[in-house]
Amino acid sequence: MLTKKNRPYTILAIIIALLLIPLLAMQFTQEVQWSPRDFLVMGVLLLVVGILCELIFRKVEKASNRIFFCIGILLVFLLIWAELAVGIFGSPFAGS
Repeated sequence: MLTKKNRPYTILAIIIALLLIPLLAMQFTQEVQWSPRDFLVMGVLLLVVGILCELIFRKVEKASNRIFFCIGILLVFLLIWAELAVGIFGSPFAGS
């Protein structure tokens, strides 16, 4: 059972599991080429998303508001991720 006490460990385990996917892909194909900086940036992004969602679950009382705020955080995360990956907005943030 997932309790408030062991939720931070679960968040860290999920982050590590998600970061293992590109690490394993790099072993089998040349299509995935992440640098240590890429892993650091994605780890920080995932950690921030996890911490913000955890804060929302602890502080917001109404379940519908929790879902609304977490979806908003996930959408912002996906936009940042897409910008960093391919530069869809062409901002200097993505290095273009």
